[in-house]
Amino acid sequence: MRAVIPFKKCNAKSRLSSLLTEIEREELATAMLKDVAGTLVSSGCFDVVDILSTTMIEIEDVNIVLTEMGLNEALNEYLGKMSLHKINEPVLIIMADIPLVSKKNIKDMVSTNADIVIAPGRMGGTNAIFIRYPPSFHVNYYGASFLKHLEIASGLHTEILDSFNLSTDIDEVSDLAEVLLHGKGRSHEYLKKIGINISANCGRVGVKR
Repeated sequence: MRAVIPFKKCNAKSRLSSLLTEIEREELATAMLKDVAGTLVSSGCFDVVDILSTTMIEIEDVNIVLTEMGLNEALNEYLGKMSLHKINEPVLIIMADIPLVSKKNIKDMVSTNADIVIAPGRMGGTNAIFIRYPPSFHVNYYGASFLKHLEIASGLHTEILDSFNLSTDIDEVSDLAEVLLHGKGRSHEYLKKIGINISANCGRVGVKR
């Protein structure tokens, strides 16, 4: 069984630019990637963990697969190669910006008998997909990708995994509060290191610097 994490470091997380510099955004993106990769490795579920990256990076216990393609093209090429590499080898695709993901979340995704397991993100996105038979599936991210993936999986035994941890992708400044409240890994440590803290204003929790 394999896992793959698509990752783009250059000018990462542009929607955080009102609070973080470009270097800080790239460093936070790398910290989140390390949180996700570390969880995959420590889960013990995978023979191989690959990071599909646009730049060379150093992460322990994983393989770096360089690509210049966009997200959909790179992942679909990867799935195609995996289907040739080993027939019916299951693959988990998981995003690099969900640092709250736990080993239990991973085990829940890969332990069912479903052909496809989808963990939706907020606002119609897709944060993780477990594909038991890669030749039968392709990805189509951006926009309402959750609905797109349900349509692609039509006719296959599909399950939806509703999980707070898996749904919490970090895109907006307000999302950082979730890392500070619930995170325990490198992402949480990095935000504290650069002076990002929880703020409470009129009963709502946010972040401040």
